[in-house]
Amino acid sequence: MAALVTALGLVTPSLAAAETDQSPDVFSENTIRQIEALQDIKKGLSADESKVDSRLLVEQKLRAQRMPASAVPALASGANVSAAGTVLVDIRGQVSDELLKTLRESGAGIRAVSARYGSVRAEVPLNAVPAIAGREDVKRVETANEAFTARQLAEPATAGKRESKEEKAARIEDELKKAVEAKGHTGIAAGPITSEGDRVHNADIARRQFGVTGVGTKICALSDGVDSLAASQARGELPTGVDVIPGQEGSGDEGTAMLEIIHDLAPNASLGFASAFNSDAGFADNIRKLRFDAHCDVIVDDVLYFKESPFQDWIIAQAVNDVTANGALYFSSAGNEGNVANGTSGHWEGDFVDSGKSVGKYAGTAHNFAGAAGNQIFEPISNASSAGVPVTLFWSDPLGASNNDYDLYLLDVAGNIVAVSQDNQTGTQDPYERVNTPAFGGTGLRLAIVKFSGEGRYLSLSALRGRFSDSADGLKAYTTPGVTVGHSAARDAFSVAAAPAAKAFPRDLEPGDPANPAGPFPGEFGAATKVERFTSDGPRRVFYQADGTPITPGNVSGTGGEVRAKPDITAADGVSTSVTGFTTFYGTSAAAPHAAAIAGLVLSGNPGLPPDEVRQALINTAVDILTPGRDNTSGAGVILADKVLAHTGASPQPLAIAGQPTVTPADGGSVLDPGDTAKVTLPVTNRGDGTATSTSVVLTSPTPGVTVAPRSKSYGAISPGQTGVNDFTITVPATQELGVPVVLNARVTFAGSYSPTTATFSLPVGTPSPVTRNFAYTGDAVAIPDSNPIGATVPITVSGVGRASKLTFSVDGATCNTDETSTTVGINHSYVGDLVGTLTSPSGAKATMFQRSGGSGNNLCQVVFTDDAATAFRSVTSANAPFTGTYKPAQPLGGLTTGTMADGTWKFTVVDVAGGDTGSIRSVSLHINGYVQPGMAERPAGVGKSVGRGPVKPV
Repeated sequence: MAALVTALGLVTPSLAAAETDQSPDVFSENTIRQIEALQDIKKGLSADESKVDSRLLVEQKLRAQRMPASAVPALASGANVSAAGTVLVDIRGQVSDELLKTLRESGAGIRAVSARYGSVRAEVPLNAVPAIAGREDVKRVETANEAFTARQLAEPATAGKRESKEEKAARIEDELKKAVEAKGHTGIAAGPITSEGDRVHNADIARRQFGVTGVGTKICALSDGVDSLAASQARGELPTGVDVIPGQEGSGDEGTAMLEIIHDLAPNASLGFASAFNSDAGFADNIRKLRFDAHCDVIVDDVLYFKESPFQDWIIAQAVNDVTANGALYFSSAGNEGNVANGTSGHWEGDFVDSGKSVGKYAGTAHNFAGAAGNQIFEPISNASSAGVPVTLFWSDPLGASNNDYDLYLLDVAGNIVAVSQDNQTGTQDPYERVNTPAFGGTGLRLAIVKFSGEGRYLSLSALRGRFSDSADGLKAYTTPGVTVGHSAARDAFSVAAAPAAKAFPRDLEPGDPANPAGPFPGEFGAATKVERFTSDGPRRVFYQADGTPITPGNVSGTGGEVRAKPDITAADGVSTSVTGFTTFYGTSAAAPHAAAIAGLVLSGNPGLPPDEVRQALINTAVDILTPGRDNTSGAGVILADKVLAHTGASPQPLAIAGQPTVTPADGGSVLDPGDTAKVTLPVTNRGDGTATSTSVVLTSPTPGVTVAPRSKSYGAISPGQTGVNDFTITVPATQELGVPVVLNARVTFAGSYSPTTATFSLPVGTPSPVTRNFAYTGDAVAIPDSNPIGATVPITVSGVGRASKLTFSVDGATCNTDETSTTVGINHSYVGDLVGTLTSPSGAKATMFQRSGGSGNNLCQVVFTDDAATAFRSVTSANAPFTGTYKPAQPLGGLTTGTMADGTWKFTVVDVAGGDTGSIRSVSLHINGYVQPGMAERPAGVGKSVGRGPVKPV
């Protein structure tokens, strides 16, 4: 009976004492027997098995009955095995087509691939893990590295209420429908909901005082997803044109809420987004994509992956280092893992201290948490924070090169091992172990660190979102500052703590806690501001450079390494957004985008300001709170936008940009032909905050033989929001090849820091053929793999066209229906909203046709994608299924044909970016118009040179 009670986590201290008849701070004989059974597994590992996460190995041994469950009766392996016998893993090594082929042949479903960081995330059969680990190109097979955002739930009971995929799609579509009905499709101004952070940070005052709105900057976020982006845009809470990396929309809405905060404070900044939740390596890849592909000036995230090392910049921090070295400003949540000052921490770090208490029959000595103050081998976890808490252990060896072997045990009050992490560290592994507390918690849980072999090292033990607390049976909790870890603690990143803007966080973090602080809204932050009691503290001690080079060679103890002052600054949380689930948004997840938006205002009013000067402005103007000077919880203090902008001398900047020109041939024809002279009407619009004075344009062409006159023209002064227009004349040589466009480069200069701006335009040359040629995929149906970044690709061969004047793409089908197994539709799929479809030209240019639109609707059939369509495909909902009709694609098709040959092999790829649904590509086509050759019969009367047909529109 007592064993059953123990297994259920209902052991009382008195019962435990009766069973063990020992001090609460010793390994009982019961505990030692269980550790010995686990060490039997560790000692018997082959070289290949040492490449496998110990949690996976324990699960395999239990299933193979190579370790009787009775040996460790309360043990949960920590390997999350599906009903189908699969596990989600991260495979580290050299990524190649051969490796991916082998994984697919083993029955694996590939979820994310990063060649740069040597990582593949895949859902693999548990019994296939040994063979995968046995490959020479595989260094490690790990249980998939998990992550969470730094959102703090106001009502924790809602955390377990998960919508089904279909329920979420229906809710989002309903919200979008209501938003469109309430606002209409046009004329949407600013939405009605503004973050209270705008007021408490004095951002509203700063915009009025300095005339700076974010113009000229691009601020991009990484989080879980942007499910409700369209609904937020329809409500006027976000602008159209948010740059979401195709296939990286993610799942969830924390990203939408973060973007709303940024837009509230910096309303004229451009916005972008990518998910951080494909995998840790995918997160790192997306950080780089936002800077190097999407050209984001400011990047912000609110995500922590549990394997991010406190002692060395790992792959995510390395990506942050890459973008900050390239000039980007990077902001990240400090985290919601608590702090020592408020007694909310579940973190301890310090040098290993030998307790003198041996463990097991092979090897091992327990760590003494008390140090010089006594001898205690257990760290107790509070009963209120022990349910489903990830616990991480790191030590001060370099990543991928640890030869000091530490193990981590989680025990219940009766001395039973509840969870274990005991990887081999033999010189090629990471200095890392992790366990999870039971999903339903328990009383009297405690942690033990055992040095299995090797030297003493500096240790870091964190119960993430948990709390170390004195136990009922006499164990003392030991905590130290410094729970902020990972990329938030990168040297040049801004780690952002949280302070409430308005109402206090509405619940006790644990029963009996003091009241949470409230914010000053509608006032401003000041010296009396208090941080949230859950915000994470610093500093962060780091022992290695990103490449593993020791910072203090020979000293990896508590006196070595580099101490980074983290967090850096404090910003607002507890603010309002329009996003369901985030109507009041708490956590450092909300604080980081406030800080990022203020940095965007700084750059907008001071174009080209070096990152170091932005940092100094934010740090030096922060309002000191808590203890005098910089502290471990609030950093330099809370930032105020007006003070920062005053410090930098921000001013409204003009931003004059050339728009699409209109071309009118001198002979009155409707097209620009070889030998033509034409008028080019070029508009220039001031999209900035200040007046663009002394504006002029230099218009040139790199196309051989093309002349432009005059070369330059003055546009004078252009007020904000206004457009100036001038005419130029171009002459096209008679030798210009049909279909080869005339390229114009416009260089706009004006008095302002953003000057000059440049734009390039392509003017089509020749009469488009009225004859459309059709090219179809003729092969068998190709299955679209579920939740797989590689997707399915079909070829379409084009010949005999030459250069294209017009291109449309269609998903075909003989008969349209919503049967997800239909063989008569162009693409059958049970959830079109999972799909991203991309067309690639023979030259390698790409355009996205559809991108996560359609919700739970089934099948595409007789859909035509053309740039001329009136309606964008992103507007469809599940009610439109099966999807048919003519739509504008997510990205223009025109860019695929300009100046290049259409002949060759085109490719159409469909990627399913979410799990649970299947389908196939069956029938798709390209429809291409070429150019009329002089004297060819396909040129009907009335096409080409005819007076009064109006100007030519460039592509």
